[in-house]
Amino acid sequence: MSSVEASMEEEEEEEEAAAAPAEPMASAAAPAEPVASAAAPAEPVASAAAPAEPVASESPAAATATATATATTEAEKPSGAEVEEPAMECAASRCQFGDPSGEPALSLNQFKCKKFFVLRPGTLHQAIKEVKVLVEREVDSNIVGIWLMAEVDHWNNEKERLAVITDNFLLICKYDFVMFQCEQIQKVPLNMVDRICYGSFTFPPKSVLHRVGEGLRVFWDRLREPSFVTWWNPFATDLPYVTFTDHPVRNISEAFDIICDMDNFREQLKEAAQKAHKAKPVPGKANGVLLLNQDICVKAYFGFMSFLGNTNKMGYCMARGNLGF
Repeated sequence: MSSVEASMEEEEEEEEAAAAPAEPMASAAAPAEPVASAAAPAEPVASAAAPAEPVASESPAAATATATATATTEAEKPSGAEVEEPAMECAASRCQFGDPSGEPALSLNQFKCKKFFVLRPGTLHQAIKEVKVLVEREVDSNIVGIWLMAEVDHWNNEKERLAVITDNFLLICKYDFVMFQCEQIQKVPLNMVDRICYGSFTFPPKSVLHRVGEGLRVFWDRLREPSFVTWWNPFATDLPYVTFTDHPVRNISEAFDIICDMDNFREQLKEAAQKAHKAKPVPGKANGVLLLNQDICVKAYFGFMSFLGNTNKMGYCMARGNLGF
């Protein structure tokens, strides 16, 4: 029994020895309290931020300037937005009509005139350049001016023409604006010109034809009347006069308005003819030019071909479209 009690006592002592180190570990956790107290110095940090209050109240003038600058910036932004918005709206409205380039929309008349080859860039400039080369300086002398006109023949057919006034002649040029070549030139001596009439177009009482607008007719032989064969020949070129009217593209732009100005052509032609009469008078003929404001009569009665040709502008170089099946 004593041995049993001895073994029990040994076991109790071993258990007490094993449990004894646990007390220092528990007491080791005690130093955690200074850690919590170490956080106490954080309070002066919070109090250190207190001096920031005098900074805000330190310069009221600076705060006012900052507020003013902010208000100015905010005021400028809406003004810039108001300037940009109309441009965007305008661009959007132009895009609605299929014109993103920003150019104004063409009228119906301007759209139809775009078919004329004379409106192609550089076409008229090339035509004038080639016609100037054809002018003989020794015979025709200096060029006074060049105009783009429309000729009206005795059958009321319109034909595209370039009218060139020199010191001695009036040149009526049939120019092909498609092939860039001058096909025909009719020369009229200015010292033979005796009358220049301008006014509205009229027709005989029994005529079924009608023409709107004004024209200009130049006579150069008042004593010679066209024969019966000449009147009824639509291709006759021996008439003692020529009739002009405005080209259809005159109002397309300011530049074409100048080169198609029939009033300027009339004045320049009158002055050049008077100078030619004085420089080279014709024997047996009264020297001088009469400028008359009267109606211009086209002696055509029933011209189906002229109606068809003028309606489709057959006398002009135009884009006729594609023909095919």
